[in-house]
Amino acid sequence: MIHTSLDFDRPGKQQGFLQVPYSHNLGGWANVMIPVTVIANGTGPTVLVMGGNHGDEYQGQIAAMKLAREVTPDQITGRLILIPSLNFPAALAATRLSPIDGMNLNRAFPGEAEGPVTSQIAHFLTNVLFPLSDVVIDIHSGGRSMEFVPCAHMHLVADREQRAKMFAAMMAWGTDFAFLYADIAGTGLLPVEAENQGKLVVTTELGGGEGIPASVHRIARNGLRNVLIHVGLLKGVEQTRASLGKAPTILTQALNREDYLLAPESGVFEICVDLGAPVKRGDTVGFIHHLERPDRAPEAIAAQSEGYLITMRAPCLSRQGDCVAVIAKEVSPDEVLNA
Repeated sequence: MIHTSLDFDRPGKQQGFLQVPYSHNLGGWANVMIPVTVIANGTGPTVLVMGGNHGDEYQGQIAAMKLAREVTPDQITGRLILIPSLNFPAALAATRLSPIDGMNLNRAFPGEAEGPVTSQIAHFLTNVLFPLSDVVIDIHSGGRSMEFVPCAHMHLVADREQRAKMFAAMMAWGTDFAFLYADIAGTGLLPVEAENQGKLVVTTELGGGEGIPASVHRIARNGLRNVLIHVGLLKGVEQTRASLGKAPTILTQALNREDYLLAPESGVFEICVDLGAPVKRGDTVGFIHHLERPDRAPEAIAAQSEGYLITMRAPCLSRQGDCVAVIAKEVSPDEVLNA
């Protein structure tokens, strides 16, 4: 159902749209127009770069828009497909979920060709863009719900060769922390669909919130470019943390449910540990305060494992069941590559 005038096989630089059929009260023949840039030159890998999987996450959207404006065909060998604001309706509304159909694009895969708008986008990626691509980069942050230590991250895929390639690309982002995560909130994720198709998948969690520091924008831009050099698309010299005079990346993982701390009841969340700080099992990470009963002692949230505070809830007001913190334990590259 999705239409585009873009020719993905044409050399040079093109700017166009994915046109998703959509009828609304004041538009019977309307389309959602998702901007796409395609840059192709010579023989090399095809890399699909996406921001805005969740509409309130702008680090990747800005980095991808900059790349779309700056990169010229002579600077690459291969094909670069850039979709800065993948969930375009959500990006316009600054919401995590699509305001059109209420769906979470990152839980919509593999999608349906004639389903709601979000499902159609997922289906087009699954059946058209992922098969075209060798590398899939899905740039996330915590949006308005979470604040992360800026990190590149990945799943522990079963295929060892694929895992090793993903690990190397994750490390090429050059973040202070790298993070291996589990899916505790459902299925249908974009990265999982791409991984199942055998792609080299790179994902991130670059901070969060609506006020994004310049330092995080630099991590988004420089890390993305370095990964594109690493996979052989963008011409240039790959930089390492050692070449930049930085300490090695701290490699962490949170693969167990106990690593994800949920609010036991609703209230106002107070974090007690700095992001990126080490914690021990049993340490108090934060408190849930009771607005309606300020005389009640707050509910302590204790770490169930040892590691680093990798992310915390951004809005203080929290509902029962909201994730308020994640503790990720430090692991070695050997543990990741050979687990």
